[in-house]
Amino acid sequence: MSFPRYPAYKESGVEWLGVVPGHWGAVPIKHLGRLKGGAGFPHEKQGIEGEELSFHKVNALAQADIDGFLTDSENTIDRATARELGAFVFPAGSIVFAKVGAALLLGRIRLLNQNACLDNNMMGLVVRQDEFAVSFVRYAMNLVRFDLIANPGAVPSLNEGQIGDFRLAIPPLPEQTQIAVFLDRETAKIDALVAEQRRLMALLKEKRQAVISHAVTRGLNPHAPMKPSGIEWLGDVPKHWDVTKIKRLVATFEQGWSPQCEGFPVETDQEWGVLKVGCVNGGTFRPEENKTLPPELEPIPSLGIVMGDLLISRANTRELVGGAAIAKQDHTNLLLCDKLYRLRFSPTVCSPMFIALYLGTGMARGQIELAATGASSSMVNISQSTILELELALPEFQEQQTIITFLEAQSAKFDTLTTEAQRAIDLLQERRTALISAAVTGQIDVRGADLNTQQHVA
Repeated sequence: MSFPRYPAYKESGVEWLGVVPGHWGAVPIKHLGRLKGGAGFPHEKQGIEGEELSFHKVNALAQADIDGFLTDSENTIDRATARELGAFVFPAGSIVFAKVGAALLLGRIRLLNQNACLDNNMMGLVVRQDEFAVSFVRYAMNLVRFDLIANPGAVPSLNEGQIGDFRLAIPPLPEQTQIAVFLDRETAKIDALVAEQRRLMALLKEKRQAVISHAVTRGLNPHAPMKPSGIEWLGDVPKHWDVTKIKRLVATFEQGWSPQCEGFPVETDQEWGVLKVGCVNGGTFRPEENKTLPPELEPIPSLGIVMGDLLISRANTRELVGGAAIAKQDHTNLLLCDKLYRLRFSPTVCSPMFIALYLGTGMARGQIELAATGASSSMVNISQSTILELELALPEFQEQQTIITFLEAQSAKFDTLTTEAQRAIDLLQERRTALISAAVTGQIDVRGADLNTQQHVA
């Protein structure tokens, strides 16, 4: 059944809101409680001993799960510092959001689960709980069009006046609570279904990786005779495969060039660009990950990418370094950067795709990450020898091609299932957004809803 409408409606006086139930009002956010911006905290004032307060930055807001609570922050200050700097201590239950930068445009709303300070890129609302239910206001604020009310520019920003004047539809307090309870229960059901689809996607990813790993290290014939590889981490391999090192297969091994480039990618294949290291993340070559070469710099055409090039990141985070991908067509206007290695092989001895698939296995990844060096966890390096000395078991060229064809077919099946799961997630999230919007604007009346009955938005 559909949710009913309210018996009577009136004009809200707010263009985006339209009509609201006759007994509701349209209330500016500044009348819901106290709006307050965060404060600037010098780095040397953070983490000192004393009675500590959690200190939230805008990146914590952007990375948290949508509609979730902000949990303990890794950043802390003490109360004496907060007083010294005139920083407001937001109580638990405060509604917080970004007021500067890209995170502002996301419009994500969070709740604090403990007393905390905010940095000066964030803002908070302490709701007056004698007249308004925090749980309802949190849902209602998901309708704020931060992108429309913010100051435009390279770095969008928002002040208390802009957000404070934005009006929300507000029913009487008991009804706010009823609506919030309804939304808590219904969104929990939807969130559980989303989580189930995400678990399915994770399982599909694991299964895909297991199929690839088995195929490129054990082959496709489950009855093939095996032999010890002589390499502890590689284990037994098919008896007719050769145990070798990548250096014995490589025809050329190159490293690129990283001039100072523009901050945007090329728009046509008539422009010169330099690849970014992230172009191989996830095992798929993404040519759009590039930066335009300034016109005053002379390109090096020999560094252009051609079909069949195996590209490997030599510098990245520990989880991403050594990521490998194949160029499946020519991109001769895109140049190899110095954070990428390019390997080419004899076309009748070794398939670059087979090597790329092998480099993505847990076995090879373990050796690459073990060999990575660097003082910073955000940037480690692997040497040429890390790749060249890596052992593998290699079948004849024709068997390599058979394995690749099999894995392409299997990957297509996994892609289809993953796409279906993502489509289900998108539909569920659309349903969630529509349900919240309809409930907090009074377009549906959920006061008498049977929460055990499947219903839909009218």
